[in-house]
Amino acid sequence: MIRKFIAPLAAVASLMTTSLYAQGSEVVRHGLPDSDFPILQAVEVPADATLVYLSGTVPTVANETAEKGSPEYFGDTATQTASVLASIEKKLAELDLDMGDVIKMQAYLVAPEGSNGMDFQGFMEGYTQYFGTEEQPELPTRSVFEVAGLANPAWLVEIEVVAVRQGS
Repeated sequence: MIRKFIAPLAAVASLMTTSLYAQGSEVVRHGLPDSDFPILQAVEVPADATLVYLSGTVPTVANETAEKGSPEYFGDTATQTASVLASIEKKLAELDLDMGDVIKMQAYLVAPEGSNGMDFQGFMEGYTQYFGTEEQPELPTRSVFEVAGLANPAWLVEIEVVAVRQGS
């Protein structure tokens, strides 16, 4: 009779130990299996971490001499993506965080005028300057959405991120 209870009790004890371990552990990042695509499949955040949500960030002016509202004023998708990520990097630094703390990203892309769809390649050009580099190897989970438009008709990119602050 006792043997019937020993195995289930051992399993419960094991789960409790695993759960306690997970609460005090670091962020766990799960890459895409058999892929070098620079995003994660999943992220596990320990209970003692704080999530920091950054509002959508939009491009800064790339060429002040260009006509306002023209495609050159904010630049192409690659330029706008790099601009947005530079702004996100600055906002994170003001919060004592960095790009390596980003665990989730949602990117909203508008198709450039005259194209049939969003410029995903241009987005990736800007994105890979900040994520998966030798200097900053961490990757976030990520979704990219094509949208009809953003608040400013000249914007092609808006990005929201969630960062994690480890327990101190």
